Amino acid sequence: MTTLLAAAGTPPLAWGARPVMLLGAGAFGLVIGWYVYYVNRYRKEDVRLSDLVTLVGTIGGGAVLSLFEARSELFGAYGIGLALGFFGYFATLVLLVRTSMRTTQNFTWEWFLDGRRKDPPPGVSCGGPRPMTAPGAGVGGSQATPPLRS
Repeated sequence: MTTLLAAAGTPPLAWGARPVMLLGAGAFGLVIGWYVYYVNRYRKEDVRLSDLVTLVGTIGGGAVLSLFEARSELFGAYGIGLALGFFGYFATLVLLVRTSMRTTQNFTWEWFLDGRRKDPPPGVSCGGPRPMTAPGAGVGGSQATPPLRS
């Protein structure tokens, strides 16, 4: 079986290695796609042109092309993984919101538009960023955390 790599003068890959390489490239794309959706979903600022340039550079830039040659099977597997990760994140959110609508009704479809959700009942907090504490520092960081030494 000849590939684009074999046509470029590189010896063809062994058949036993090909499925693992394809799965690895696809998994790499899946992780990048998942993370790209996450970063864009939870951004705090307005979208700028530099964000778009960074996104395009991340998805199909020089680093990815140095790993997977353009128009190769590995780049194709990466692209499929990228799409699965990106849209898989969205599908997971849809599933979680749909489950919430059927059970607790804390989230509705409006959450996708502007983050609307029901306020928690009195005495219940959504929390927020929790400070990291050292092991044994007490519940909720009530004891002083020793400084880190470098």
